[in-house]
Amino acid sequence: MKFKALLLAPLLVLGACAAPDVTRYAAERPALDLVKYFSGTTDAWGMFQKRSGEVVKRFHVVIEGRETDGALVLDEHFEYSDGTRQQRVWTLRQQPDGHWSGTAGDVVGTAEGAVSGNALHWGYVLRLPVDDKIYDVTFDDWMYLVDETTMVNRARMSKFGVRLGEVTLLFRHRS
Repeated sequence: MKFKALLLAPLLVLGACAAPDVTRYAAERPALDLVKYFSGTTDAWGMFQKRSGEVVKRFHVVIEGRETDGALVLDEHFEYSDGTRQQRVWTLRQQPDGHWSGTAGDVVGTAEGAVSGNALHWGYVLRLPVDDKIYDVTFDDWMYLVDETTMVNRARMSKFGVRLGEVTLLFRHRS
Protein backbone atom coordinates (compact mmCIF):
# COMPACT_ATOMS: atom_id res chain seq x y z
CA MET A 1 0.00 0.00 0.00
CA LYS A 2 2.84 2.40 0.87
CA PHE A 3 4.49 1.58 -2.46
CA LYS A 4 1.32 2.58 -4.39
CA ALA A 5 1.11 5.84 -2.46
CA LEU A 6 4.73 6.63 -3.36
CA LEU A 7 3.99 5.99 -7.03
CA LEU A 8 0.85 8.14 -7.01
CA ALA A 9 2.37 11.14 -5.19
CA PRO A 10 4.24 12.52 -8.24
CA LEU A 11 1.10 12.16 -10.38
CA LEU A 12 -0.91 14.18 -7.87
CA VAL A 13 1.70 16.94 -7.88
CA LEU A 14 1.75 17.04 -11.70
CA GLY A 15 -2.05 17.12 -11.82
CA ALA A 16 -2.12 20.14 -9.51
CA CYS A 17 0.03 22.06 -12.02
CA ALA A 18 -2.30 21.35 -14.96
CA ALA A 19 -4.42 24.52 -14.72
CA PRO A 20 -5.28 26.17 -18.04
CA ASP A 21 -3.31 29.20 -19.19
CA VAL A 22 -5.34 32.42 -18.92
CA THR A 23 -4.74 33.11 -22.63
CA ARG A 24 -7.08 30.18 -23.36
CA TYR A 25 -9.89 32.70 -22.66
CA ALA A 26 -8.60 35.43 -25.03
CA ALA A 27 -11.61 35.19 -27.38
CA GLU A 28 -14.23 35.10 -24.59
CA ARG A 29 -16.57 38.08 -24.30
CA PRO A 30 -17.35 40.41 -22.73
CA ALA A 31 -13.71 41.36 -22.25
CA LEU A 32 -12.76 42.02 -18.63
CA ASP A 33 -11.49 45.54 -17.96
CA LEU A 34 -10.58 45.51 -14.25
CA VAL A 35 -10.64 49.30 -13.85
CA LYS A 36 -14.00 49.66 -15.60
CA TYR A 37 -15.59 46.72 -13.77
CA PHE A 38 -14.45 47.63 -10.26
CA SER A 39 -14.84 51.43 -10.46
CA GLY A 40 -17.67 52.39 -8.13
CA THR A 41 -19.48 49.92 -5.87
CA THR A 42 -19.51 46.15 -6.31
CA ASP A 43 -21.22 43.62 -4.06
CA ALA A 44 -19.99 40.05 -3.69
CA TRP A 45 -21.43 37.02 -1.93
CA GLY A 46 -19.26 34.04 -1.17
CA MET A 47 -18.49 30.94 0.80
CA PHE A 48 -15.51 28.92 1.95
CA GLN A 49 -15.64 25.15 1.54
CA LYS A 50 -13.27 22.64 3.10
CA ARG A 51 -11.74 20.13 0.73
CA SER A 52 -14.53 17.73 1.76
CA GLY A 53 -17.04 20.18 0.25
CA GLU A 54 -18.51 21.26 3.58
CA VAL A 55 -19.40 24.97 3.63
CA VAL A 56 -17.88 26.41 6.81
CA LYS A 57 -18.23 30.15 6.25
CA ARG A 58 -20.41 32.47 4.16
CA PHE A 59 -19.87 36.18 3.62
CA HIS A 60 -20.94 39.38 1.89
CA VAL A 61 -18.42 41.94 0.62
CA VAL A 62 -18.99 45.55 -0.41
CA ILE A 63 -16.15 46.78 -2.60
CA GLU A 64 -15.52 50.46 -3.32
CA GLY A 65 -13.19 50.83 -6.30
CA ARG A 66 -11.43 53.95 -7.56
CA GLU A 67 -8.46 54.95 -9.66
CA THR A 68 -5.78 56.80 -7.71
CA ASP A 69 -2.35 57.79 -9.06
CA GLY A 70 -2.49 55.20 -11.85
CA ALA A 71 -3.56 52.40 -9.50
CA LEU A 72 -6.88 50.66 -8.97
CA VAL A 73 -7.71 50.74 -5.26
CA LEU A 74 -10.29 48.23 -4.00
CA ASP A 75 -11.57 48.89 -0.48
CA GLU A 76 -13.27 45.63 0.56
CA HIS A 77 -15.57 45.37 3.60
CA PHE A 78 -16.42 41.77 4.58
CA GLU A 79 -19.26 40.64 6.83
CA TYR A 80 -19.12 36.93 7.67
CA SER A 81 -21.98 34.60 8.62
CA ASP A 82 -20.61 34.37 12.17
CA GLY A 83 -20.94 38.16 12.57
CA THR A 84 -17.24 38.99 12.24
CA ARG A 85 -16.10 41.82 10.00
CA GLN A 86 -12.91 42.45 8.08
CA GLN A 87 -11.48 45.08 5.77
CA ARG A 88 -8.89 44.58 3.03
CA VAL A 89 -7.58 47.33 0.78
CA TRP A 90 -5.99 46.19 -2.48
CA THR A 91 -3.77 48.42 -4.60
CA LEU A 92 -3.56 46.99 -8.12
CA ARG A 93 -1.26 48.22 -10.86
CA GLN A 94 -1.15 47.20 -14.50
CA GLN A 95 2.42 46.50 -15.56
CA PRO A 96 3.96 47.59 -18.89
CA ASP A 97 3.65 44.01 -20.20
CA GLY A 98 -0.11 44.04 -19.44
CA HIS A 99 0.08 41.82 -16.35
CA TRP A 100 -1.28 43.01 -13.01
CA SER A 101 0.39 43.19 -9.61
CA GLY A 102 -1.28 43.90 -6.31
CA THR A 103 -0.62 44.48 -2.65
CA ALA A 104 -2.78 44.46 0.47
CA GLY A 105 -2.01 44.56 4.18
CA ASP A 106 -2.58 40.82 4.68
CA VAL A 107 -0.95 39.68 1.43
CA VAL A 108 2.60 38.37 1.70
CA GLY A 109 4.72 40.05 -0.97
CA THR A 110 3.00 40.90 -4.24
CA ALA A 111 0.05 39.24 -5.93
CA GLU A 112 0.59 38.57 -9.65
CA GLY A 113 -2.02 38.08 -12.32
CA ALA A 114 -3.03 38.36 -15.94
CA VAL A 115 -6.26 39.23 -17.74
CA SER A 116 -7.20 37.65 -21.05
CA GLY A 117 -10.64 37.87 -22.65
CA ASN A 118 -13.21 37.57 -19.86
CA ALA A 119 -10.83 35.97 -17.32
CA LEU A 120 -8.36 37.00 -14.64
CA HIS A 121 -5.92 34.46 -13.20
CA TRP A 122 -4.39 35.70 -9.99
CA GLY A 123 -1.98 34.15 -7.50
CA TYR A 124 -0.94 35.32 -4.04
CA VAL A 125 -0.20 34.31 -0.46
CA LEU A 126 -2.68 35.56 2.13
CA ARG A 127 -2.12 35.76 5.89
CA LEU A 128 -5.27 34.01 7.09
CA PRO A 129 -6.37 34.19 10.74
CA VAL A 130 -7.86 30.92 11.98
CA ASP A 131 -8.84 30.78 15.65
CA ASP A 132 -5.83 32.26 17.48
CA LYS A 133 -3.26 31.52 14.78
CA ILE A 134 -2.26 33.06 11.46
CA TYR A 135 -1.44 30.88 8.47
CA ASP A 136 0.17 31.90 5.18
CA VAL A 137 -2.09 30.30 2.58
CA THR A 138 -1.57 30.23 -1.20
CA PHE A 139 -4.50 31.29 -3.39
CA ASP A 140 -4.92 30.23 -7.02
CA ASP A 141 -7.66 32.65 -7.99
CA TRP A 142 -9.76 32.66 -11.20
CA MET A 143 -12.37 35.30 -12.06
CA TYR A 144 -14.71 35.12 -15.07
CA LEU A 145 -16.83 38.02 -16.31
CA VAL A 146 -20.26 36.63 -17.25
CA ASP A 147 -21.88 39.86 -18.42
CA GLU A 148 -21.28 43.58 -17.87
CA THR A 149 -22.34 43.43 -14.18
CA THR A 150 -21.75 39.81 -13.11
CA MET A 151 -18.50 38.00 -12.36
CA VAL A 152 -17.86 34.55 -10.87
CA ASN A 153 -14.73 33.85 -8.81
CA ARG A 154 -13.30 30.51 -7.74
CA ALA A 155 -10.13 30.32 -5.68
CA ARG A 156 -8.28 27.24 -4.50
CA MET A 157 -6.47 27.52 -1.20
CA SER A 158 -3.41 25.45 -0.37
CA LYS A 159 -0.56 25.21 2.10
CA PHE A 160 2.70 23.45 1.16
CA GLY A 161 0.93 22.26 -2.02
CA VAL A 162 -1.86 20.55 -0.07
CA ARG A 163 -5.35 21.71 -1.04
CA LEU A 164 -7.21 23.15 1.96
CA GLY A 165 -10.44 24.16 0.29
CA GLU A 166 -12.08 26.62 -2.09
CA VAL A 167 -13.62 30.06 -2.00
CA THR A 168 -16.48 30.79 -4.40
CA LEU A 169 -17.81 34.31 -5.00
CA LEU A 170 -20.44 35.96 -7.15
CA PHE A 171 -19.79 39.64 -7.89
CA ARG A 172 -22.48 42.09 -8.98
CA HIS A 173 -21.38 45.58 -10.04
CA ARG A 174 -23.92 48.26 -9.17
CA SER A 175 -24.93 50.21 -12.28
